[in-house]
Amino acid sequence: MRRIEILIALLSTAFVITLWAPISSWHSPILLLLALALALIERRARIKEAAHHQLTAKVFDTSGNGMLISDKNNIIVAINPAFSAITGYAPEEIVGKTPKILSSGRHDKAFYHALWQALETQGMWQGEIWDRRKNGEVYAEWLTINTVKNPRGEVTHYIAIFSDITERKAQAERVEYMATHDTLTGLPNRALFSELLNKSLADARRANEHVAVLFLDLDRFKIVNDTLGHGVGDLLLDTVADRLRAATRAGDIVARQGGDEFIIALPRLATQQDAALIADKIGNALNHPCILAGHELHLSTSIGIALFPEDGADATTLLKNADAALYRAKAMGRNNFQFFTADMNSNTAERLALENALRRALERQELSLHYQPQVDLPSGRIVGAEALLRWQHPEWGIVSPARFMPIAEESGLINAIGAWVLTEACREAQSWSAPNDYSSVAVNLSAVQLRQLDLVNLVEAALTETGLAPARLELELTENTIMRDTAATRSAFEALHALGVKFAIDDFGTGYSSLTYLRQLPIDKLKIDRSFVADIPQSADASAIAATIVRMGASLGLQTIAEDVETQEQYDWLAHAGCHQAQGYLIAKPMPAEAFRALLAKQSAPI
Repeated sequence: MRRIEILIALLSTAFVITLWAPISSWHSPILLLLALALALIERRARIKEAAHHQLTAKVFDTSGNGMLISDKNNIIVAINPAFSAITGYAPEEIVGKTPKILSSGRHDKAFYHALWQALETQGMWQGEIWDRRKNGEVYAEWLTINTVKNPRGEVTHYIAIFSDITERKAQAERVEYMATHDTLTGLPNRALFSELLNKSLADARRANEHVAVLFLDLDRFKIVNDTLGHGVGDLLLDTVADRLRAATRAGDIVARQGGDEFIIALPRLATQQDAALIADKIGNALNHPCILAGHELHLSTSIGIALFPEDGADATTLLKNADAALYRAKAMGRNNFQFFTADMNSNTAERLALENALRRALERQELSLHYQPQVDLPSGRIVGAEALLRWQHPEWGIVSPARFMPIAEESGLINAIGAWVLTEACREAQSWSAPNDYSSVAVNLSAVQLRQLDLVNLVEAALTETGLAPARLELELTENTIMRDTAATRSAFEALHALGVKFAIDDFGTGYSSLTYLRQLPIDKLKIDRSFVADIPQSADASAIAATIVRMGASLGLQTIAEDVETQEQYDWLAHAGCHQAQGYLIAKPMPAEAFRALLAKQSAPI
């Protein structure tokens, strides 16, 4: 190729020279060479043009993008193999037709009008479009259309290039869905809920309507997870989601906050009563038992309600206030709904401060145990003590258990606190040991602790660490706690009883226990509730109930103990009725460990 270029240059020089020479000096060989040079130049141009066309055809045939060429009337004149692979149409099936054969029907006339207007004014159009394959399947594509014009500016062809983006679009939608929806129930998550709620609030402002926000959780859902496993728990949450959808209206927004918490927005409400009616409907829907994995589960829910515009003007405030109302519903005994009131915010702030302080109380050694003596009624001798938790806050002073124990249970702190109480009580009781001293220590267990999967190991570890004999540890549970989850209770009781640990039912006579079931549990003691003890012997009814409990305990081979004994009359009546033990202010108030040890030492001292 290089030699041809040199030859052309020489011939061109020779041609220039001949222009200055007389015509007579021209010779036919030079003319021949000039003709040859021109032919070579023309041939080279044709070769380059053919190579360009060949390259263009190769790109057209091998491109992974679908290509379509139509004439100025939009009649298809050519397609490439990728077009056939994507659409399913062979060349003979589509050449001669218009691209309308691919129409999905998803786009209106305005869409195509804008497309053609862009082609006419700008010479190209680009965007996302839905087309239909030969098999009828609709797919998404990214399409670019260019207008081809001749030198006179007249449209001769249209060239369309597209790629199938269906899977990529579906993947993007899946990612977006996962970012805005709960994967278990398919409900919107809190982020999407807040977005939808704010839109509803904007509509409500314009229409002067009310919107209610409901914050709810399932009562004692943790029992299901702890006893039946998270698989059944997930099935239960999915069932709850279905029932919430069914119990709400077409336009209401149901979302999952997380765990067993759900949030619901009720737009277009005329009055507060409308929110109450729907909340009641939701409660009734969840109260129906459901059968999951062979288990019959009974549900209930606590609901807090905040109203727009009365209780907040934005999603964040309404959710916060509905959450505060939810805590009030729990405090009112669960399985109910409560509307937000202004004083709930101060209660919520106090609760949060208490919870944060309680989290630090253990590490700061602010918690301690006091011991209230328990005596043998016939002899008056101390036979044990009940360990009672005390919290001495450096700024607030003594914080009542009635204030912090519900928070400890709801926050889960009760597990760590309960473990400390158990170990500390066992360690203290072991320090009481003396020859022939078998005094026991009673430790209260909450319903949350009873559901701990490692409760048995926890008790066994405390006994091993402190060296306390299992028979000297007595665990107290209320009657209602025992009956709340009979399967878990029986399993834990049997395992702990096998260790030699004793059991007492606290507040006996105030619950709704089944005597048949109680007979099946390894119970050692019944504790007569203070409400009966306070009224004996003056009240015939209270006296009759207390006497019945004593006789029933005796017939079942159980000991009985009366709490809150404050008068000598009560003490004497209980001793005469056959009650075995008593505790209360008449005998002694709860006292620090060192004071109780001194009391025991005084009792053991020789007369």
